Amino acid sequence: MRAPDASGPLAPAVLAVRGAALLLALVALAHTLVHGLAEPGLALVFGLLVAAGELIRRDAAAGEREPAPLAAAGALAYALLGDSAGRPSTHGALQVIAVVVVAQALAAVPRGACGRRTDAGRAARRTLTVGFAAVCFQPLYASGQAERWFGDGPWFPLFPLTVLALTALCDAVLAALLARSAARAEGPGALPPYGSLLVDEVRALAGTGTAIGVTGVVTALGVAVAGPWAPAVLCGPLLLTQVSARRYAAVRTTCRQTMASLARATEIAGYTPPGHARRVAALATAVGRELGLTGPRLTVLEHAALMHDIGQLSLVDPVAGGATALLPAAEQRRIALLGGAVVRRTGAGPAVAAVVERQADPYREQPLAARIVRTVNAYDDLCGEGVGGPLGALEQLRLGTGHDHQPQVVEALGRVLARGGLTPAGAG
Repeated sequence: MRAPDASGPLAPAVLAVRGAALLLALVALAHTLVHGLAEPGLALVFGLLVAAGELIRRDAAAGEREPAPLAAAGALAYALLGDSAGRPSTHGALQVIAVVVVAQALAAVPRGACGRRTDAGRAARRTLTVGFAAVCFQPLYASGQAERWFGDGPWFPLFPLTVLALTALCDAVLAALLARSAARAEGPGALPPYGSLLVDEVRALAGTGTAIGVTGVVTALGVAVAGPWAPAVLCGPLLLTQVSARRYAAVRTTCRQTMASLARATEIAGYTPPGHARRVAALATAVGRELGLTGPRLTVLEHAALMHDIGQLSLVDPVAGGATALLPAAEQRRIALLGGAVVRRTGAGPAVAAVVERQADPYREQPLAARIVRTVNAYDDLCGEGVGGPLGALEQLRLGTGHDHQPQVVEALGRVLARGGLTPAGAG
């Protein structure tokens, strides 16, 4: 998914998020300059932790929630910091925001010098999220209200954990908002429902988000007992997790490149028209978003659409124009099963293989992803057969809704094409 600022004017939602973050940052910096830096040693420790996490982060992959977990955990720990070595801290919420903003800005300088892009949307999101956590925690802690509510014993950690849960929800709301703006930047036919994106972001909190949040809370509690040296020890496991995440991402990238190469193999061998797999994958993804698919389900759909014709390599003679939608049902199923067997050997996952295998089944027996791939593939094939252009292809699909195509998928395809303009599928 492309970042919303990749090209063209920024969406109003992105402008609102960045404007709010900029205003908050300016207020925090002005307050810190006027009143001075409280406890500069702690500010330096957490500022360096955030800056180091930003420096070692890699460029975010599509759909990745947090490419800099060490920086996120350090910023949360500073926002949730009450005591330092048994003595109350005095830095306050606005200083937390100022330190995080300055640390991100300092880290952006060497990254920019090396030609690595700084994601302004992610920086704004972190500023607002950390600001939310600090504003919820620091005033209640400094006034003693948190201690009156939770006591000064074993129940006190419930306070930062409660703030952490609210902060995670705030971050999910902002992430879903930015994700929808990024989808809008891809084109009018690729706009997922906000509710689906929000649910997807909340579900994602069970993974890396939980590790980041818990590390932030534990680091803050560790500093309360051991002082400023605690982050160096407590953030070590998260650093190892970040290294492991990099390796996992590299494996995923290799797998995706393998699938893209296999998808092009049918074109190079003359079994399908040039660009067919790419067009089907792009249009199927847009239809999936129209029907509410997000996250892993959308990824499975995209990968299956890329690989949907790989079974044609088993044919002795290529199908004319690669139009498998015009073959007898039994032959379509045979090709689909052979394609699924190939996909299972690529490392794409059983979910992708299942979609490829079932794309030729009657739609009432198919999962939603297979219904989308079948319909979009048929649309592209029909456009290539010259049945009257996109409108004629859609009419043919509507005639097949009794057995071959689910009516809701056909109508979603029509809405996507109408918003993007009814242009021939083979164009470009």
